[in-house]
Amino acid sequence: MYPLHPDTLEDQLVAFRKACPAQAGLADIFLEFLRETPQAFLREHAAAHFTGSAWLQHADGEQVLLMHHRKLDRWLQPGGHADGDSDLRAVALREATEETGLQGLQVESRIFDLDRHWIPARGTEAGHWHYDVRYRVTAPAGAEVRGNEESLALRWFQAEAVMAEPDWDASLRRMARRGLEWRDA
Repeated sequence: MYPLHPDTLEDQLVAFRKACPAQAGLADIFLEFLRETPQAFLREHAAAHFTGSAWLQHADGEQVLLMHHRKLDRWLQPGGHADGDSDLRAVALREATEETGLQGLQVESRIFDLDRHWIPARGTEAGHWHYDVRYRVTAPAGAEVRGNEESLALRWFQAEAVMAEPDWDASLRRMARRGLEWRDA
């Protein structure tokens, strides 16, 4: 494990790189993008930009909340664009709250996962890269899910079922596995 309160995204990425050797190369790519791209937190930087998302676990640590994304028509974790905010931890918390309606969420200060993925062109928007920084967020027991217009559905899934779903995004399976490992650590 690594320090729980790294100050900046750069500090968080350096700490994550050391703590998660399997993603060290990707952390280096994120660090290079951060250091070389002043507009990295703006979606107007059309080629690529940072996003923040939440691996939203139930208080029991066994279940995760996923949303069936309206535009992408697939199950994903809550998340969204930084829109100028360099505190991606706050972005992940904000997006999780907005997209699920859950109140009282708790977000960890350390990075949980990284994923760089291509967003295909859609309408007038050109294809571009998302540098997604993910944080583990915990929902309090008994919290009510309300959702919003960005999702077709919200549903709690057993983390083990997410790990076993071969047609879902590989990063969801990776985060489900990591979430169970961190719970047991």
